Amino acid sequence: MGPGSRVTLSHVVRFDKTVLLAAIKRMLNFNAPPLKNTAAEPVWKVLIYDRFGQDIISPLLSVKELRDMGITLHLLLHSDRDPIPDVPAIYFVMPTEENIDRICQDLRNQLYESYYLNFISAISRSKLEDIASAALAANAVSQVTKVFDQYLNFITLEDDMFILCHQNKELISYHAINRADIQDTDMEKLDKKLRENLRDARNSLFTGDNMAAGQFSFQRPLFILADRNVDMATPLHHTWTYQALIHDVLDFHLNRVMMEEGAGAEPSPAGARPKKKSRKTYDLTAADKFWQKHKGSPFPEVAESVQEELDAYRAQEDEVKRLKSIMGLEGEDEGAISMLSDNTAKLTSAVSSLPELLEKKRLIDLHTNVATAVLDHIKSRKLDVYFEYEEKLMSKSTLDKSLLDIISDPDAGTPEDKMRLFLIFYITAQQAPSESDLEQYKKALVDASCDLSPLTYIKQWKAFTKMAATPANYGNSGVKPMGLFSRVMNTGSQFVMEGVKHLVLKQHVTEVLTLFFSVFQETDDYRYFDPKMLRGSESSIPRNKNPFQEAIVFVVGGGNYIEYQNLVDYAKSKQGKKVVYGCSELFNAAQFIKQLSQLGQK
Repeated sequence: MGPGSRVTLSHVVRFDKTVLLAAIKRMLNFNAPPLKNTAAEPVWKVLIYDRFGQDIISPLLSVKELRDMGITLHLLLHSDRDPIPDVPAIYFVMPTEENIDRICQDLRNQLYESYYLNFISAISRSKLEDIASAALAANAVSQVTKVFDQYLNFITLEDDMFILCHQNKELISYHAINRADIQDTDMEKLDKKLRENLRDARNSLFTGDNMAAGQFSFQRPLFILADRNVDMATPLHHTWTYQALIHDVLDFHLNRVMMEEGAGAEPSPAGARPKKKSRKTYDLTAADKFWQKHKGSPFPEVAESVQEELDAYRAQEDEVKRLKSIMGLEGEDEGAISMLSDNTAKLTSAVSSLPELLEKKRLIDLHTNVATAVLDHIKSRKLDVYFEYEEKLMSKSTLDKSLLDIISDPDAGTPEDKMRLFLIFYITAQQAPSESDLEQYKKALVDASCDLSPLTYIKQWKAFTKMAATPANYGNSGVKPMGLFSRVMNTGSQFVMEGVKHLVLKQHVTEVLTLFFSVFQETDDYRYFDPKMLRGSESSIPRNKNPFQEAIVFVVGGGNYIEYQNLVDYAKSKQGKKVVYGCSELFNAAQFIKQLSQLGQK
């Protein structure tokens, strides 16, 4: 097919953000190593992707970064696209029937100068033949420069976190793999796939090609595969850390927050239509130092840090204004300032830092807006009360009020908040409540407008798994109450925390982290596989006692930021160890409740 042929790339099967980013940059450079000389003019081209390709790229590269790599346009495959016959096109799509048909249509319409086809997962031979036939019929064989299998069917949201990108996401949801009619044949055998991969020289998981030669060690990582059913309480838990709270209460998807903002503080004239709320988008990226430092911090600390950053910015801004006033340059342009003599060096230095100061202000405004929106949810729904009470339930601490009181309180939370709290109580209870008590709880939940379908499923789940006691991992968790924020944090603070509990987190240990620990304690509570060993019974496989340097913890059925942060905190305490968290999908409590409700209705 043209001067090139189908190529299989294997180095990017490592779930590492740095490696994935390098692979994407290589792909955008026609699958050649990017030029080290950044001053060189890039080759201008267009990027054509489907929704899955867009999801993979958007958390990694900004529009500016794409342009710096020569991407003049980035368009969805199934959008209306005009011909650009003198520009090469890089495609990054899933090898679906619909996508293949559209690519063939592009070839027939001669949209671009040349075509670099990159498939997120491996394309079948039959679909490859369809492309070849279309290229032949369109007399465009020489224009299809190369076809690549990229094996990038996952999304990296953090350096140490990834989620699966799947053509049919509903097939790997918690609902899909726990429905009553699920068949064993529907579940893919991971052990078989790993064995095949290790025996396939083209698709080695732990060695690189020329691009990544010497980049990886040859020590195989530890891979821990956990079922969501090992811990059903954590995904429902109201949290207290910044990133997890944003995911819980705001529209947070692929590192991007979408929020509604008012068009202005001024009221509309009498009789006039109310002003429409605008949608504002904020990207929370690795380039944001405040985000990197505080995303795992308790929310009160974040609010205080935002205020400190704002105060520091105002002090710098006031210093520039003061120097201008002293020099009699109030209102002068920057050109006049730059021509001052040496005795104005201090002012010139201050002015030269203005771009950096403006970027700092942008990030402060970003986190002020986001944190304010989170705080509004905390105060209006009393999320601090829910968080503290759930922590006490999980850690078997003494409760200061009855569960029924919180459920019955019309001012405490939404119906969903109340259902989450009760499900955690039910899941972690050593003994299920009596039928009479359960009926009383159910009546209170119904009176609070709660849908009982999730409870129906959790009752079935608990009966099936026979989980009669709280997992031991919750014993060391909890919070330390520090009283109420009876006033603003400091004079002039943007965050009025009055009435919100000041809760200090203790070390929280989730069931997934407990499972991680148990692997190294020579317990027999988990199944052990070694894909390099010849087939045999599990008990006959000798367990590798060598200390690991890298571990991948993957949760089938959905994960959450609480578990991720738990593993991050552990990895920070262990020098030289790298722990990566992955999950089939990343959901918040509302999305998990919805799946439980669907299961409870059947």
